[in-house]
Amino acid sequence: MKYEGLEKLNDLRQKGIITEEEFQREKAKILTGNTSQGPWGMDGKTFCMLMHLSLLLNACGFGWILPIVMWITAKDDDPRVDIHGKIIFNWLLSALIYAMVGVMLVFVIVGIPILWAIGICSFIFPIIAAVKANDNVAWKYPLSIPFFKIEELPKAIEDSASTAR
Repeated sequence: MKYEGLEKLNDLRQKGIITEEEFQREKAKILTGNTSQGPWGMDGKTFCMLMHLSLLLNACGFGWILPIVMWITAKDDDPRVDIHGKIIFNWLLSALIYAMVGVMLVFVIVGIPILWAIGICSFIFPIIAAVKANDNVAWKYPLSIPFFKIEELPKAIEDSASTAR
């Protein structure tokens, strides 16, 4: 079983789907038997889903801390985490800008509906993104300003997720 995994991994490297560095890292995991460990000891899809759901902590005022910490600490472990982290951070920065504009416009009453809309979107968007992340889809939040460039999910990860089902 180890050798089948190494053979598949070598095929990915030879096709140029993964880099030499990724090959060596995954090879070490296979040889040590540590293949099931993802970011923070959980599956990558589950981790990404929880990153999105952690935005719901905004009701407590801490919804921006946990997803950023999760992203920064695990972005090198799984390319999905980096992609979802950028999506989340783009939304956090966008929502902050929209909220600042809404606060400035409160004095002309237009800001109140803007703030309500931001609050509703900040509740609904993470739930939708979490469901999509669990299906291995990187869903970009509507109205999000692209501060960080978001690449497509690597083909090797999409293939491995579809074969795992």
